[in-house]
Amino acid sequence: MGESRLERFIDGMIAAGITGQIFGEHGIGKTSTFLSYVPRRHDLDVVLVPAANLTPDDLLVNAPVRDAVTGELALHQLIMRQLNPGRGFVLLIDDSLQAGDTIQSQLMQIACNWTLGEHDLRRLGCAGVFLTDNESAAETSARRTDLAVLDRMATLTIGANDTSWRASLTARFPRWDLDAVFRLWAAQPPPVRRLLAPRTLQHMLDLADAGLPMRWGLPLLNGARLEVGDDIVVQLAAALGVPDVLTVPDPVRRLLRTAIARRWAVLLQGPPGCGKTEVAKQVVREETGRDAVYFSLPVTNVEDLGVPVPSSDGTLDTLLTRALLGPQPKVIIWDEYNRPKDRAAFARLMEITQEWSLAGRPIEALRAQFALQNPPYHVGRKLQVTPNNLAQASRFTASVEVGRDDIPAGQWLIDTYGRPAEAALDWWKFDIDDEGRDWVSRRTLERLIKLHLHDQPLQSGLIYLGDGEYAPIPLAGLEARLAGERRLGLPELAADPDGWAARLAAGRTDGDEGTDATDLVHQVFANAEVSQLRAHADVVVRLLRHLPPKLRATYLVGQAPDRQRFWIDAVKAMAAARAAGVGAPPGGGSGPAPGAVDVLATG
Repeated sequence: MGESRLERFIDGMIAAGITGQIFGEHGIGKTSTFLSYVPRRHDLDVVLVPAANLTPDDLLVNAPVRDAVTGELALHQLIMRQLNPGRGFVLLIDDSLQAGDTIQSQLMQIACNWTLGEHDLRRLGCAGVFLTDNESAAETSARRTDLAVLDRMATLTIGANDTSWRASLTARFPRWDLDAVFRLWAAQPPPVRRLLAPRTLQHMLDLADAGLPMRWGLPLLNGARLEVGDDIVVQLAAALGVPDVLTVPDPVRRLLRTAIARRWAVLLQGPPGCGKTEVAKQVVREETGRDAVYFSLPVTNVEDLGVPVPSSDGTLDTLLTRALLGPQPKVIIWDEYNRPKDRAAFARLMEITQEWSLAGRPIEALRAQFALQNPPYHVGRKLQVTPNNLAQASRFTASVEVGRDDIPAGQWLIDTYGRPAEAALDWWKFDIDDEGRDWVSRRTLERLIKLHLHDQPLQSGLIYLGDGEYAPIPLAGLEARLAGERRLGLPELAADPDGWAARLAAGRTDGDEGTDATDLVHQVFANAEVSQLRAHADVVVRLLRHLPPKLRATYLVGQAPDRQRFWIDAVKAMAAARAAGVGAPPGGGSGPAPGAVDVLATG
């Protein structure tokens, strides 16, 4: 492929010594073109300065320095270390319109004269200065209107066809012939091409390469998935020759593990209390052997991440928080991502999530980043979260909406709290409806269990809405279960296996659909935790043969690995029992062959 329009502009500005100003929509490859093309073509470093998250002291500060001649202390202007790299460089000021007023003044001195304070950037090795941004009013905080400034630079407005993103994707995914993908993209109307920007398209291809749903690559803009049409995603999958994956077993854990393995930044959006933070911390410990680097945005200041400090060589260096230092593998969790303490801290994250650096300083051994946030609305109530724009939303390789069943926590509750947890889970699964389960998160359920264990009233564990009103959840059923009242579950099936086998067998004679007894047993099997299934493996195998094949199939498809493993072994044990013809019980059933379910009970 030939040079792109942007690459030719870069060549011309460097040769002429003119400041270049480039406007184009986010995600079309402006920054990545500079980072790949300039070192390859001109043998120059690219010093990337993300203007959106600069503070006034990041670029230039006055500090007392002892004068070598007089021996007295005198004020010297210290410049950002990245602007004195010791070899030739091109300065790229990214998101240049998103800086505050003070920063804009500093940037304009650089753009107009290639100087900063008393420092001449040319003497420091600067061979070119470029400013980039999207001039959309929805995503910028300033406009350049001063003719004295505008008259100092050459300006280029570009679209996706003016960068080399196609060549970049072709090199990134050598396993695929992407010509069909490019033709499909070009055939879309302009609004769809804008939403399906090259950066977003790259994310979708990354996910397809990992066997994950391509839809996860579409950003979550103000809590809602960016809509480009399901048919386009289907066509993209067909163009790649891969299946159109809609979901995967245990989706959250699988995504987080993949993100660590492939160095991704991912966003999880889910209701309060669904387990996002705990599962993220757990996966980080399992995959890296270390705790995550954790920041909660409502209490995080810019200074908590890094501050500029004078260094011994007379430049300004960035002093990072100690959690971001060292060669050990790191995964950052940005909790309550859309509840930042201030705009400055939130702006810092744009550089970290996109460039994996802070104030131009790369974060060593950073393996992945997890941003966790709540949706704008839950159970009909507005949550106090900050809106985002497309530039912020599209930084993540995957953006996933977490449902209440996407993070299995039942087994952990049983392992931690025993029999009371089993009773509480049975109440949650069988006794309340979907709306009720939305009100009772796993965190709320754990709180109710703890209150029961300490003889406290359960109502105090529900969400308090004010003026004496609690979440509208009746607790009589939970109190009855915790008091020992049993309702249908695996222990009840195990108490009368002959009777249930007879009911199921009779139901099969009425047709493949079965009867109410079939539905009850299926619901018990589907909702039971793996430890409960293993504890009653003989009963499970005995009754399984009487369920319709289409119900048995649901236990095998789309399940977490440990659950799927149990059901595969259960089907094998069922087949072995049927072949052996052992222990035919009343109603025409058959019990498992001796030893056939040992592996089920032990896992």
